[in-house]
Amino acid sequence: MDDSHKITRILGEWRDGNRDALDELIPLVYDELHRQAKRFLRHERGNHTLQTSALINEAYLKLVGQRNVGFESRTHFFAIAARLMRRILVDHARSKHREKRGGDATELPLDEALYVAERQPNVDLVALDEALNRLAEVDPQQARIVELRYFSGLTLEETAAAMKISRTSVAEDWNIAKAWLHRELTR
Repeated sequence: MDDSHKITRILGEWRDGNRDALDELIPLVYDELHRQAKRFLRHERGNHTLQTSALINEAYLKLVGQRNVGFESRTHFFAIAARLMRRILVDHARSKHREKRGGDATELPLDEALYVAERQPNVDLVALDEALNRLAEVDPQQARIVELRYFSGLTLEETAAAMKISRTSVAEDWNIAKAWLHRELTR
């Protein structure tokens, strides 16, 4: 059984109340959680105080504390992990920059951010989060696609599977969402 199916099976056992399944899950998901955390932190300013292991630990504690989430699959689990990491980083950024909105963060070139460009180290997560929340009010599906593509690093196919919609719909909504967010962030 490959890891993807094994993780899905273990998540099902955990959802069904088998607390021992969590011990089996940890080694299977840790490396991917580490990759997600590194991807997030790559876009943070150089002097960011939250370390990769701290972000993983905080997200993991929140994940295992989820009582009413029925993780449907490995993809669903990691999508929720990415959402939690986003929340943790945004909360951290807000607490660090309360005095002056945006603090020392730079403007967010949206195309670079949405394509997870390595050359843009200082993403203003607070501005992106606020714009993404406004997008969610207009079109929740597009906001979810941005979250899965940008924050989780999922491919178009993985996003389509996680959302149970066609790849074509994901691609179209992805392009529309990027344009909408670009307009919002460059006003």
